[in-house]
Amino acid sequence: MSFHPWMGWALAAGLYAIFRLWYDNWRGPLRPHEIEAFMARAEALWPEGLNDMAVIRRFLEKDDGREFIMCNLIRIRTDPAIDPVSGKTRSGTDLMKHYFSVFAPTLIAGGGVPLLTCRKVSAYVDPLNVPPDPGWSLVGLMRYRSRRDMMVLSTNAAFLRAHEYKMVALTHAMAFPAQPVSSLVAGPRTAVAMILTLAAALTHLAWLTL
Repeated sequence: MSFHPWMGWALAAGLYAIFRLWYDNWRGPLRPHEIEAFMARAEALWPEGLNDMAVIRRFLEKDDGREFIMCNLIRIRTDPAIDPVSGKTRSGTDLMKHYFSVFAPTLIAGGGVPLLTCRKVSAYVDPLNVPPDPGWSLVGLMRYRSRRDMMVLSTNAAFLRAHEYKMVALTHAMAFPAQPVSSLVAGPRTAVAMILTLAAALTHLAWLTL
């Protein structure tokens, strides 16, 4: 079968549809029975005191089915740390890299994306009624497809084993979920659409010049 230029556009449309099937939450908000199941699993698997379970429950009960961004502030320890599995001495940075090597694929498998990581280059500027800066190292923004996907990830046995590395690698950490209000940055939906459109257009032009 000979190639027709419109086949490139059809392929681009098909790939974009597959992307959206993976990237978007098509299951809606959490249902009450799902919340109870996730809470029970979290209480059984999470280390005691890791999270305020009342806060987690309220977050799940207010689920609107939309994506959200987890805003993370972390301080990586500068002194050597002990690998929780091997017992060897490693740097906090090495331990965090190991944690992220497990976290990132698990996040992506659930429709999440590591959106942005920033290295802090100064102490607080223009602070107002906040505790002293503990010496944050990085700011990370992680996009979650849904609150359901967050709970699937955070109660995943492989993730929980890797989470031990994060707890050893950091001296301070803070995270809170947020939803975008406005942005001048093109998100993955727009970026993927533009890339696929450009590829289809270039393929079409190449065929016309043959």
